[in-house]
Amino acid sequence: MPTSQSTTAEPICEKFVATFDVLGRKWNGLIIEVLLKDGPSRFKDLAQAITRCSDRVLVERLKELEMADLVARKTFEDSALIMYELTERGEAMRPMMTAIHEWSDKYNGGNTCNEAM
Repeated sequence: MPTSQSTTAEPICEKFVATFDVLGRKWNGLIIEVLLKDGPSRFKDLAQAITRCSDRVLVERLKELEMADLVARKTFEDSALIMYELTERGEAMRPMMTAIHEWSDKYNGGNTCNEAM
């Protein structure tokens, strides 16, 4: 059984904790993935892509991602059309999501996703 060499644990960086408070929420990573893959999307398109997420939860998660400045909600004058798109901060997650795909392909077995982002 391993023993700890240190009696005082180094605190986890608050920025890291804050990031995972958002990204660690169920569905948030998949919403970002869909927007990276498909670009700006309507709510119904996001709901069709993430089928196991209820509409109520999807609305909540989109609001959270907006508050974190990862997703922008875009409305159009004289139209009921609403689009969701990644902000610059959201788009900056592309390399991280690519690395997650590579890790998943390597360690989760089976076929690779082969999704070019």
